[in-house]
Amino acid sequence: MIFEIFNHKNKTEREESLLQCCGSQTWVNKLQEGFPYESERAMLDRARRIWYQECTESDYLEAFTHHPKIGDVESLKKKFASTAHLASNEQGAVAHATEGTILKLAEKNKEYEDKNGFIFIVCATGKSASEMLDLLQYRLAHNTKEEINVAKGEQFKITVLRLRKLLDLQDPEWKAVSHVTTHVLDTSIGTPGKNLAIAMKENVNGEWMTKCIGVTNSDGRIPDLLPPSLYLEPGHYKMVFHTGDYFQSLNLTGFYPEVTIDFTIFDDTHYHVPLLINPFGYSTYRGS
Repeated sequence: MIFEIFNHKNKTEREESLLQCCGSQTWVNKLQEGFPYESERAMLDRARRIWYQECTESDYLEAFTHHPKIGDVESLKKKFASTAHLASNEQGAVAHATEGTILKLAEKNKEYEDKNGFIFIVCATGKSASEMLDLLQYRLAHNTKEEINVAKGEQFKITVLRLRKLLDLQDPEWKAVSHVTTHVLDTSIGTPGKNLAIAMKENVNGEWMTKCIGVTNSDGRIPDLLPPSLYLEPGHYKMVFHTGDYFQSLNLTGFYPEVTIDFTIFDDTHYHVPLLINPFGYSTYRGS
């Protein structure tokens, strides 16, 4: 197995590969301390714990510098040639986008970088260019502190994907479903609510901050709202559905510009928080 070979490589050989997965030297150094790991899952648990509990803002910012700008395919090929074999599918949807969409992405990326001082980080796998443009525009409304909170989650999703590719990891936990999932059903037309932005918020030192944000797919779902194996601490969370923008895109006037669902997480079991909407009403429940 590739994992077993990698598990017993020398430290120098491992370091180069790990830096291709996550550009934080702190994260790499601390992960190195655990080799050899007794299992794939043990390595994943340690990788997650380091990123969320032992790394700091400066470590997150360092990791962000190792990414090309979304939409800048040439930058991906040239500047980041060493990670091309791992990142080749991460921006595939952008590569097939129209020139107009790429130009708009580049324009908004510059606006984002000028505002925050770092580039827009998103796990692009499986996302269309228009979806990434929507996400970029929603995230431009965040302050920099909130964006770092969102971007570090996107970085961990990318890290997990690259480790899986690099080591051909097979433990189901590496591709486990998000701890919290959602879907939207438009009951006025009996179809999934697609292209609807949803932000999940957590309370950080008394301040509600976005932890993650996504746009629903054609099935009305966001399959990767949270990174695999990230289990939220028990407590109070919020999910904000941008219903006004959704109905406006359908040329309808909706009564609710946003719908916020407050919910409590008790443990590490799966939480499904769906929304049933129409222009003048909505309902929710804990699903499965």
